[in-house]
Amino acid sequence: MDFSTARNQRVSPTDKTVALLFIGAILLIVCLWLDNRALGATHWPGYGEMVSALPDPLAWLRWVLGDISEVAFYKHEFASIGLLAGAYLAYYASRTGKSWQGFAISYGTGLWPWLVTSSLLGLLLSNLLWGWTVSAGDWQPTFVAFVSLPAAMVLMFGGGWKVTINAAIMGALLVTPMCLLIVNYVCNPLALPAVIGNVAGMAIASVVAFLICRYWPSLVRTTRPEKPAATPAPKTPGYGVIWTLRRVLADFSEAPFFGNEWASLGLLLGAVLAYSLNPLSPAYGSGLLLHIIAAQALTSAIGVLFWRHQWMAHGWYPTYIPLVSVVPASILTHGASWGVMVTSAWLGALLAPPLAHAIAKRLPADMHTYIANVLSMAISTLLIVPLIGFMFGE
Repeated sequence: MDFSTARNQRVSPTDKTVALLFIGAILLIVCLWLDNRALGATHWPGYGEMVSALPDPLAWLRWVLGDISEVAFYKHEFASIGLLAGAYLAYYASRTGKSWQGFAISYGTGLWPWLVTSSLLGLLLSNLLWGWTVSAGDWQPTFVAFVSLPAAMVLMFGGGWKVTINAAIMGALLVTPMCLLIVNYVCNPLALPAVIGNVAGMAIASVVAFLICRYWPSLVRTTRPEKPAATPAPKTPGYGVIWTLRRVLADFSEAPFFGNEWASLGLLLGAVLAYSLNPLSPAYGSGLLLHIIAAQALTSAIGVLFWRHQWMAHGWYPTYIPLVSVVPASILTHGASWGVMVTSAWLGALLAPPLAHAIAKRLPADMHTYIANVLSMAISTLLIVPLIGFMFGE
């Protein structure tokens, strides 16, 4: 081994983040196992047991880790760890040019290390600042900073610590409180799905943040921009059966701006493992995890097939939108009957992606187009979930 070369290699923020995350994950699993053994428990603690134990430190650790996978409605530490592990594998494969890397993570920008670091910092800050709003009987959207402004700002303005830290701070100071206000003072009184408040809050706060950056560009401008490692241009896909299956799988990790099969596979394997240990642990203890996953796969498949020509024309199309909004919200609100699952999957797949695309074309150039995606989530959910209730009852 060339020790002089090894000394000159820099440890990336990704490697540090992943190492700390897995150390924390192992400690969490060991502590919970020992705690369960001491109490004579024979199963992994469920969602209800977690929230009833708040503000116990172990319960808080589970809550914060669960926030990482909450955008998919799984809310479990195993799903979150799987998501990040799969994403890191995809980043490693992309960085080293492996043929099995799948869709280039974070759209081939090479910014995944900065993106995930900013998202995790925003998540930690949000829980530190707003965690007091959470109680055993009062869910709150502390997860929103992980899948919104911090990642979008890194993709918009590039890497580096200035952008990464300022994006995380804005996510915690703007996105989370805006979502808290809409969820608690609009959605809850009107009995609307909380996801509407989550994504509407993301959109409004992100518009404010990008306007701030427009008038105070020093917040995101660096004297020596961080340039990610170049990613080889991908070959033009064939858009056949294999591509379709891969694209459906990748849609599961699109919301946190990963968009990669390995990240999605880790997310799903972690969620299914959690369900196998205790069906009332993931998906808010609803016991509906498998129904949600099946309907999410269906809506993505419908969208990818129906909008295939848009994928071919633009190279990317937001077919993931109903997967993280309309479909799981419909199931958790109206139950997991075949009618609810199939109808919400079809309606979401046909309405949400073109609506997002139409909004995106009208956004200013200095605002990330994810704003259009979350606006589409809000509008589609607001229209479709009540319609599902009218059609199939409650």
